[in-house]
Amino acid sequence: MSGTDIHTHVVPGDFPAYAGRCGESRWPSMAAGHDCHHRNVMIDGKLFRTVDDRSWDVARRLDAMTECGIARQALSPMPELLSYWFSAEDAAAFGAHVNGTIAAMVDQAPDRFTGLGMVPLQDPELAARELERLMATGRFRGVEIGTNVNGVPIGDARFDPFYAAAQETGAAIFVHALHPTGAERLIGPKSLMAMVGFPCETAFAIVSLITGGTLARFPRLRLAFSHGGGVFGLVLPRLMQGWPMLPQVAEIAGGTPAEHARRLFYDTLVYDAPTLRFLLERFGETQLCIGTDFPFSIEEKDPVGAIDAIGPDDRLRALLMSQNAARFLGG
Repeated sequence: MSGTDIHTHVVPGDFPAYAGRCGESRWPSMAAGHDCHHRNVMIDGKLFRTVDDRSWDVARRLDAMTECGIARQALSPMPELLSYWFSAEDAAAFGAHVNGTIAAMVDQAPDRFTGLGMVPLQDPELAARELERLMATGRFRGVEIGTNVNGVPIGDARFDPFYAAAQETGAAIFVHALHPTGAERLIGPKSLMAMVGFPCETAFAIVSLITGGTLARFPRLRLAFSHGGGVFGLVLPRLMQGWPMLPQVAEIAGGTPAEHARRLFYDTLVYDAPTLRFLLERFGETQLCIGTDFPFSIEEKDPVGAIDAIGPDDRLRALLMSQNAARFLGG
């Protein structure tokens, strides 16, 4: 058992009643599930997701980790809990509850868990202050953020105060697809957005950080992207082909997309050995870390087997299992 999983999620076992001043629309609540191991996350009075108690129960979570060969997890919120659509005041209050849950889990098993909290990114200055506070506690190595904030790409310069604080504190930033664009283009159930929309959304976010100049302004940022960076690995050659035609963008970017791509981190959550080999070639062997989406239904249930399926030598296996994750998380 030696793997480090950078892509796992936490849902608190319960949520506080709304006590803000800006209206409680979309404030989550928890309802009983179909058995003692499950609860229903309710938003706007409707079922958002049924979650099991591994989302908050440390003992159950540790048992599951042992079964699949994972020694350490980075704990981050279920993305819908990031709450960018709240007022900043309400988001900070709600985030305090979610971050408190993560901190308590880390305290129960500090050798097995690392915290990645949440901040109210709709107010970048407030987000910066909250990030500094989280990092000072010693329970968090960074935060999770969404790919956009109410439709604004995370490469927009308005988020610079947050990125400045992340660079200064050495915080890791795990980027997860959230409310992707393009829902009107899909035919079928809403769950298709997670399968098709998320990979495209993640590519948009990465490109925004390059073309918006964020990576140039903050060269020491450590960012990791869920789901293998989505379709970014396939988009990258096309972006490089057109790069000479974009001299103004190239000046802002401070480096080519290929150069930036190989300083970012990505998880291994692609469910396919040939795809994982492709990402290793495209992004570099030092940039991929185990990711599972634990404990949700789409999780990779055998992350160690997924790595072994590509036939790595001992050096590459050690990188993918834990060494790359240690660099991303800061030790």
